[in-house]
Amino acid sequence: MIHLRSVHIKSLEDSPSSYPFNLPLIQHLPSINFQSAVTFFVGENGSGKSTLIETIAMAIGSIVVGSENIQNDKSMLPAKKLANYLQLVWNKRTHKGFFLRAEDFFGYARRMAQLRAQMQAELEEMQKQTSHRSILAQQLAESPFQRELYGMKQNKSDTLNHISHGESFLQLFQSRFVPNGLYLLDEPEAPLSPLRQLTLITLIKQMVAENAQFIIATHSPILMAFPDAEILNFDEVPIRSIAFDDLQHVEIMRGFLNSPEAYLKHL
Repeated sequence: MIHLRSVHIKSLEDSPSSYPFNLPLIQHLPSINFQSAVTFFVGENGSGKSTLIETIAMAIGSIVVGSENIQNDKSMLPAKKLANYLQLVWNKRTHKGFFLRAEDFFGYARRMAQLRAQMQAELEEMQKQTSHRSILAQQLAESPFQRELYGMKQNKSDTLNHISHGESFLQLFQSRFVPNGLYLLDEPEAPLSPLRQLTLITLIKQMVAENAQFIIATHSPILMAFPDAEILNFDEVPIRSIAFDDLQHVEIMRGFLNSPEAYLKHL
């Protein structure tokens, strides 16, 4: 389902001249009409695709998985300023879904591991301090720690540091998914092997069947091959829709895999 129908920049006449307002993409941003349940933002680093997806997340007020409240995240300040100039048009407003950057995931996994270790240490210390008391008193003293540890186990966050980054990323992704949501992903392929990227495609397909919408900034030709997805090319200003086979990412990857020596001989 397409929840978010379109976005466009309102007049920039009174906007600052600093980043991100000075990006050519922002200066010439047309109205983006989402035609598919899955839309890819594709382009070189610095093309503005991550800036725009962050701005959409800020304008929506998305939950940021693995980071602090989106309004308090200092790395989102440029997007927060630009969001004031962004207009959203909905087919059906949804408050479900999340915004996920691969960089936030790694920090989140570390924080969850540290939190679990701290909770476990505090529980063990409490058990020592109450060992001379009755079983009931021990249970009452331990219950807050046990509840926290159980909650971490239920949402899978207690295992993120004990399995591969790719597995834990997909596990986190699955545990946070609910139907009818809008999901904004910035370079989700970062922790994923090619095989895990295919798994992510399968998960996205399942979620689309449950009325989810995805907007994804990516460099991965594997993800870009998602059936019936719309691909927006950020390497041209203004941005435009582009066919999978016409993407430079795809052309280079195919050429390299067919003849790596032709590329490597120039190094």
